[in-house]
Amino acid sequence: MDILLIGCGQMGGALLKQWRQTRTNCFTVADPAVPTLGTDLRHVTSASALKGAKFDMIIIAVKPQLIAQVLPDYRLALRAGGVFVSIAAGASCATYETILGQVPLVRVMPNLPAMVGQGVSGLYANAACTPQHLTQVTNLMAQTGKAITVASEDEIDRLTAISGSGPGYIFEIIRSFIKATEGLGFSPQIAQNLVLGTMAGAVETARLSDDSAETLRDSVTSKGGTTEAGLAELCRGGILERLLADTVEAAYARAKALH
Repeated sequence: MDILLIGCGQMGGALLKQWRQTRTNCFTVADPAVPTLGTDLRHVTSASALKGAKFDMIIIAVKPQLIAQVLPDYRLALRAGGVFVSIAAGASCATYETILGQVPLVRVMPNLPAMVGQGVSGLYANAACTPQHLTQVTNLMAQTGKAITVASEDEIDRLTAISGSGPGYIFEIIRSFIKATEGLGFSPQIAQNLVLGTMAGAVETARLSDDSAETLRDSVTSKGGTTEAGLAELCRGGILERLLADTVEAAYARAKALH
């Protein structure tokens, strides 16, 4: 497919990094500030530089507050039978309909691990999309990790609170764990290696095991042992579960408010 990527910031750039590795599609990047991208990509700084070119897919990767300002210039760049794709967090289908009318549109909520092929993306297709449109977008997002289709925009908002914002929560937990490890006297480098290695190993164990997280936790928790002592503090009064519940509820509420 001939694909136009409007905006190449952190998320757009992360996705493009993975898409370029497959070399199955031809990309044009429209961004006034993006640096040199290499000879395998076409780069323009404005819609006028496209000179009437048409695309099978147009991916909207600008900040939500810029959509109304930027998108009208590219409205006619979609080829007949093509599909718009939005990766702008919080921008609803209704927002796009005011600018584009009733056009095929798939909302995608990706996350940052897409840049290493370990992303989790949620997809919602509007009523104007055909099964072929959804398949095209699903296949594209599958190149960056897992692609999960949802049935409503509310599910996209809920998914945003988990996988979309989730890497931020995990990075903060990693930061705090490293700081605590340094507090036991380890150097910053050793602390980072210990924490990242431990977390990566635990996640991979959970991913490959048929056991629940609770069963795996219990399997490393001996009566009267060190893990039990640490968990007693971590889970004191149910604070961890409440904190995580409040975290995702706050993110979900914000996702809805962004509409």
